[in-house]
Amino acid sequence: MIARYTRPEMGAVWTDQNKFQQWLEVELAASEALAEMGVVPAEDAALLRQHASFDVDRVFEIERTTRHDVIAFTTAVAESMQAAGHGSSSRWFHYGMTSNDVVDTAQALQLVQAARIIVDGIAKLRKVLKRRAWEFKDAVQIGRTHGVHAEPITFGLKLAIWYEEAGRDLKRVEAAAEDLRVGKISGAVGTFAHIGPAAEERICAKLGLYPAPVASQVIQRDRHAHFIATLATLTAMCEKIALEVRHLQRTEVREASEYFARGQKGSSAMPHKKNPIVSEQICGLARVVRANAQAAFENIALWHERDISHSSVERVILPDSTILADYLLEKTSNLVDTMFVYPDRMRRNLDSTRGLVFSGQLLLDLAGAGMLRETAYAIVQQQAMKAWDEEGDFRAAIEALPEITSLVSPETLANTFSVERQLKHVDAIFARVFPEGA
Repeated sequence: MIARYTRPEMGAVWTDQNKFQQWLEVELAASEALAEMGVVPAEDAALLRQHASFDVDRVFEIERTTRHDVIAFTTAVAESMQAAGHGSSSRWFHYGMTSNDVVDTAQALQLVQAARIIVDGIAKLRKVLKRRAWEFKDAVQIGRTHGVHAEPITFGLKLAIWYEEAGRDLKRVEAAAEDLRVGKISGAVGTFAHIGPAAEERICAKLGLYPAPVASQVIQRDRHAHFIATLATLTAMCEKIALEVRHLQRTEVREASEYFARGQKGSSAMPHKKNPIVSEQICGLARVVRANAQAAFENIALWHERDISHSSVERVILPDSTILADYLLEKTSNLVDTMFVYPDRMRRNLDSTRGLVFSGQLLLDLAGAGMLRETAYAIVQQQAMKAWDEEGDFRAAIEALPEITSLVSPETLANTFSVERQLKHVDAIFARVFPEGA
């Protein structure tokens, strides 16, 4: 299903063509660096750069015999050099290197490419969140804790929270991607038995990577686990947004909803249905990324200097996690960008309990007027529970109590039940979150 919806940019990162191209880039950078150091003849390094190539189908054809992907690749490249009339130069291809010098270093290049796309996706989501936060900055809504009416907020504040969190995710992804921007050309057990550290530094520099300070046969997998865990955190944020839309789209709430296109159908049996299918997809697929993070953690512990238990796992979780992160960012951006918002319904829901949500402010105002807090709490709770049970008018009941009206003026009580008073610091919060303004 994901392959069907993969965006071309991210899908291209994980094609066999691009994987082998990055392998080739590592091999050519190694030949050129070794030529600069006098190990490989400069003319041969130049010929490799000019003529070395591969055909994906041919690589797989050779692999069916060799059962070793890197050997199949180097053989295919050697054939391309032979066909170009420079077969003798191929003896310097893969010179002094082991398979994972190529595979791990090239994989770092692919992950850097993937991370760049994800970073762009987060930036797009933040742009949409910011626009809609300002659009609904003053759209009054009831805040809910435990799913129960609490105190007034604005819908813009909810969007501002998501925007701020997406900013933290942006920093996390950038940092985790930077932690992955390392290569290793240190040989079969990391001892530089055939190519020295100076050559590794040159090769990595040509590729825009840093050399891993120390490695076994592989780059250590804590880096990869951290990256996938970061994507799990990122997509959990997408789930958080989608889950809120799902709740707000419930019939009895109906304060916001997904865009529903003309001609769209919600149910084969119930023509009236408008289901939050996009939000549910986001929530479901975020679970897959979290599950992949578990697999990434399992990859950290390998036998001695290396086994290949991690390799098959990464062929699944690295493409799938980055593709899913990109997909979920795109779906979430579109969800927020196009969702319907109903401020009038928000206000009706807030007013439906007829002042009950101002019980906290009433408690403070009674204490401020001289009533003992315990006494005030007992009075307010008694009236609140009565309003709950009888669906009565809480404010009217409070305004009819002599023990309250004898203590506070009608003007004070009016201020107690003021939405504007509750939300007087919204502008200050927005100034914190958006210091550059709208």
